[in-house]
Amino acid sequence: MKNFYKDKKVLVTGHTGFKGSWLSIWLHELGAEVVGVAMDPFTERDNYVLSDLKEKMIDLRGDIRDGKFMKAIFQKYRPEIVFHLAAQPIVRLSYDIPVETYETNVMGTINVMEAIRATDSVKVGVLITTDKCYENKEQLRGYREDEPMGGYDPYSSSKGAAEIAIASWRRSFFNPQGYEKHGKSIASARAGNVIGGGDWALDRIIPDCIKALEAGKPVEIRNPKAIRPWQHVLEPLSGYLLLAQKMWTEPTKYCEGWNFGPPLESVATVWDVARIVVDNYGNVGNGNGELKDISAPDSEKTKHEANLLLLDISKAKMELGWEPKMNIEQCIEMTVEWYKRYKEGNVYSLCVEQIRKYGFRFLQT
Repeated sequence: MKNFYKDKKVLVTGHTGFKGSWLSIWLHELGAEVVGVAMDPFTERDNYVLSDLKEKMIDLRGDIRDGKFMKAIFQKYRPEIVFHLAAQPIVRLSYDIPVETYETNVMGTINVMEAIRATDSVKVGVLITTDKCYENKEQLRGYREDEPMGGYDPYSSSKGAAEIAIASWRRSFFNPQGYEKHGKSIASARAGNVIGGGDWALDRIIPDCIKALEAGKPVEIRNPKAIRPWQHVLEPLSGYLLLAQKMWTEPTKYCEGWNFGPPLESVATVWDVARIVVDNYGNVGNGNGELKDISAPDSEKTKHEANLLLLDISKAKMELGWEPKMNIEQCIEMTVEWYKRYKEGNVYSLCVEQIRKYGFRFLQT
């Protein structure tokens, strides 16, 4: 991908976030001219802050809910490729701020698409949603890209609504049959539960584990039996990067929805993931590293969360030639390594080291 992204102008929304920061680092290392648009980072320990990304890209603050602002940014910086990751990403928080969640995840996505539509320099747009966009029936097989959108909670349903909007804009304004006229290709990408260094968000099992381990407290687990498709952040990002490259080359072939998930053996319960994190972290004692089930009985639960959610990634394997390279143990090992080393020094170099290790896996296949 290095030859492809070198000197290309790439705009990333949500670059101060967990996934956005890793994507921006990777793009910078590939030689792209990266422009980021986002709100302030969540904490001073976020990957974006510790890696000092603001010195390596054009760093802009703004709200994707402001459509005029987004169009002005696009017109000024003239990106060729857009990765849209900015979102309100927390399920439980969406119960507290449902309107803001919808404004950000649905209207924010529409504003990005409208900015793409108004900017002739943009050729490719990859719009990131989530595996939770599907109408989840907690079935034992993975959801395919052509299955119905839905979602129980405000977050999941907002992402399902965003997918419906993306499909509408593609048919109405970016139709592949009219590519010669509009010259744009847009796709949506859906990933599973993503883990990796530099994530300190609320209500996520890895940050919860690390915070407890650093404080010498038991790891409290809210939903221990929930089954999720776990993957390291570099796995779906490699898919997004590959997808954009394919869309650039064959714009009318790949402008669809795509799943980027882990292998089936990396589907595990929250409890098992926490156990593997503690085992990798090491040097625990005096209660530190203990797992504590704090789940409420079903009769007392006030906020619904899915217990089972799987993705079918056959399409990405067959049509993109993409597939995950790490099992769950390898994903957690790399993640915990970041958290054990982030206080030592240059976090940007640590991230680049892990990106190179991940890239080396591709050379072995």
